[in-house]
Amino acid sequence: MKYLAIDTSGSYLTVIACDGKKTSVKYEENCALNHSVALMGEVENALAEVGLTAKDIDVFACSVGAGSFTGIRIGVSTVKAFAYALNKKVLGVTSFESLAYSIEERVKKLTLICARHGNYYAAGFDENNAMILPPKFLSVEQINEIKGGYLLVADEDADNLGAVKADMVKGFKRAVEANLDKASFNDETLVPLYVKKSQAEEESC
Repeated sequence: MKYLAIDTSGSYLTVIACDGKKTSVKYEENCALNHSVALMGEVENALAEVGLTAKDIDVFACSVGAGSFTGIRIGVSTVKAFAYALNKKVLGVTSFESLAYSIEERVKKLTLICARHGNYYAAGFDENNAMILPPKFLSVEQINEIKGGYLLVADEDADNLGAVKADMVKGFKRAVEANLDKASFNDETLVPLYVKKSQAEEESC
């Protein structure tokens, strides 16, 4: 299956084009303020490297977060535009899934996305990368209370928690390819994932 996948959920930019055999991966670090500028050029480069055009793509995929609000919206809107114009399927994968799929070992994983100020967005996965703990906003203290039995996997260095730093490109690619059968013509499935604090946490701020 031919797919184009875009991840603009973090400070980086990832574009992956695959013709079913050959794969082109484009990655830019420190791209948080330039997603909208750099994205289409990298899409064109990735497609050209595997000898495809947008019309050839079967599935357009993107990360739906959690992560940068602006970045997520750029990725989602770009994929929706491609799919609408070309009548193709779409697929959304979460940043938590990318973290989980970055680990090849069959272990339970607690995936962590930095939310600044010592807090994290977290979600738990079983050995088969099925979500068993829905996304939550957690402090380091709360993570330490529930982390037993999990391998901790983070999008950034989290040495204070003993977490493994994920290869987000590898994880995103594996997450997309593992879920291609879930792609749909319904672009309403591409809903940005914004993890909110609980009411008690909001009131304590």
